[in-house]
Parts: sequence; C-alpha cells; structure tokens
Amino acid sequence: QVELVESGGRLVQAGGSLRLSCAASGRTLSSYVVGWFRQAPGKEREFVANIDWDGRTTDYVDSVKGRFTIFRVNTKNTVYLQMNSLKPEDTAVYYCAARWTGASTLWSDYSSWGQGTQVTVSS
Repeated sequence: QVELVESGGRLVQAGGSLRLSCAASGRTLSSYVVGWFRQAPGKEREFVANIDWDGRTTDYVDSVKGRFTIFRVNTKNTVYLQMNSLKPEDTAVYYCAARWTGASTLWSDYSSWGQGTQVTVSS
C-alpha cells in the first residue's frame, strides 16, 4: 500500500486559486492511477479528477472542467490539483486516492487514501 498525505487546503475567497498536493511515501507513486475526490458536509463523496500513471490521460467531473487541473511530478512522488476560479460550492474536504491499475471515477475502486485537506471558499 502506498501512503498518501494531502496538503494545501485553506480558506480562500471566491474567484481565488489553490494548489493541493498529494505526496506519497512507502512506494513510488508513479505506478499508480491517482484520483482526487471531495466530500462536503451532508453530501456523498464525489469524484473530482484523476490522472493515469504517466500523466497523459486525465478526467474531470463536469463542474470543474476548465477550472481545475490535475498533474503529477513523478520525480517528486507527488500529484497536484490546481484549482482556479474557485466557487463556494467547491467547499469540501478534498482527498487523494491511488489504485494500481485502470482509471476510475468510483471512490470504491481506490485502495489507498489520504486523510483529507479542508478547502473553504467564501462568497
């Protein structure tokens, strides 16, 4: 199992930007598909974005397309989520997750999870 730690979440005003990091330890992250998910209070965990092992293929939920970018720097064993033009509805705990093979938008397909980082967007 790869161990994941998210960071970068904080309070930001609407229209602002944040970059979340997902750093891995224990194993190299370059062999894994990595996804970002989020969960707002009272809501189910939601897929946000994923990226394949070499960074060539990405996928996004429609609500963040054009605003968020997922990318990875395998030499740093880290995957990032660049979030621009943030909206209050982006407020949630953001989690990164990893799975060995095959991109997926289902949180249940991912076996390794970080502890989450809180993103709060004020209006």
